[in-house]
Amino acid sequence: MMTREEIIRMAREAGLAYGSDEKPLNSVTRFAAFVAAAEREACAKVCSDLAMDRDVGSYGMLVAHSCANEILARGRDHG
Repeated sequence: MMTREEIIRMAREAGLAYGSDEKPLNSVTRFAAFVAAAEREACAKVCSDLAMDRDVGSYGMLVAHSCANEILARGRDHG
């Protein structure tokens, strides 16, 4: 999970303003959460798709499935 300071730094680097006369910080952090959730879903889908590929073997399928679950759990564990 990203810290508040990391989100502020990335927002500044991206040219997003925040503060009393600009975008509220909570909007920036909400946006960051949406982006992170979408990326987790995309990564988990890659792992899930790999878990369905019989060419990776049973151990590879198990590992890929486990990775998908761990990626999705990050979202549940951190908000």
